[in-house]
Amino acid sequence: MAVGGPGEYSQGPRGGSPWNRSSLRLIFMTDVNGAAAAHPISDRVRHAMAVTQRNCEELLPEADWLAKLARAEATGKPLRIKLGLDPTAPDIHIGHTVVLNKLRQLQDLGHTVIFLIGDFTSMIGDPSGRNATRPALTREQIEANAKTYYAQASLVLDPQKTEIRYNSEWSDALGARGMIQLAAKYTLARMLERDDFTKRYRSGSPISIHELLYPLMQGYDSVALQSDLELGGTDQKFNLLVGRTLQQEFGQEPQCILTMPLLEGLDGVEKMSKSKGNYVGISEPANSMFAKLLSISDDLMWKYYRLLSWREPVEVAALHAEVDAGRNPKDVKVLLAKEITARFHSAAAAEAAQDDFQRRAAGGVPDRIAEIALGGAPLAIGSLLKQAGLVPSTSEAMRLIEQGGVRVDGGVVSDKGLKLPAGTCVVQVGKRKFARVTLTA
Repeated sequence: MAVGGPGEYSQGPRGGSPWNRSSLRLIFMTDVNGAAAAHPISDRVRHAMAVTQRNCEELLPEADWLAKLARAEATGKPLRIKLGLDPTAPDIHIGHTVVLNKLRQLQDLGHTVIFLIGDFTSMIGDPSGRNATRPALTREQIEANAKTYYAQASLVLDPQKTEIRYNSEWSDALGARGMIQLAAKYTLARMLERDDFTKRYRSGSPISIHELLYPLMQGYDSVALQSDLELGGTDQKFNLLVGRTLQQEFGQEPQCILTMPLLEGLDGVEKMSKSKGNYVGISEPANSMFAKLLSISDDLMWKYYRLLSWREPVEVAALHAEVDAGRNPKDVKVLLAKEITARFHSAAAAEAAQDDFQRRAAGGVPDRIAEIALGGAPLAIGSLLKQAGLVPSTSEAMRLIEQGGVRVDGGVVSDKGLKLPAGTCVVQVGKRKFARVTLTA
């Protein structure tokens, strides 16, 4: 089977001349159709193909995946489907679940899902989409973050049907000799076809040698796991295609790749990221999760429905039609917030989160707020807010007071020189931060 590399099938086997794109398609389709003819395309296979493609960005090559699905049904041997995540932060956010949801759908079709924790690749740092060298994490940071990853992913995946692996299993064993031999299977010219490397090279921005190893190591994961399909965000396309190339170099049938759209964060602009503060963590409290989801724009809500909701597309289309006909979009946003909050907590927790949000919107105090004891009464309001952990600095406290964003026992604080006496009061910053503070002399 003729297979191209990361240049979107623009090259033939390593060292050969470029393929004519139309002839490649002809060779490729002829080979796959020959394989598919031995395993008829049933309605079940067509359904599996439709599930695979629903809401995806790109499936490459489609004909290969159809042939793999047909073979799996005919032989009863499930396909091996891989997703790798580097534990670069302690928590998974709902942006990650776009791919996890698709993985669960394929898992429900009976295929083997491999949840790969990139404890080795995290030490290199994925350069995808970056315009500067990424600082590498320490082994201690990686191990601490990895502890929570699978537990959180299990909120989406079926733990009984998931194979969990760490890529240090085979990457550590390569050693220096193995790394050199692996690097010999890929050219620098093809590596520099990668968009972010190309931009950095042309602009004179540094590219460290270890960054070039990242796509190779991610691709080698596919060889070690003998994957049939690898999932990732659209920013991972190059890395996923490297996996296809390396599998061919190692004499394996190349994997197909499935890319999913990237989910914008709460700001509606940047990709959801913990470092940008625009994320919803799947392990954060129900009240916080619900409130954050209600904060997204009405337009962004529909992308969240498409990529995060488990409602059937026809249901989402009906909701969209209702909003177009005059229904308040906030009502529909509440349904989405409750669905996602219930998924990661419970239906009861989602109902309680909605009640809590409504009380806050009406100026009420949530049932559960932090209880904080402080000394030094009378205490200046700026110092109180900082010591209570409600603001990062006294200057931020002053700014919020100027904006009318601070309340004490329900009353708006306008005096930046206010000093609170000994006693207990409820302090509120913005709409969501509350604390019951007890001051002593």
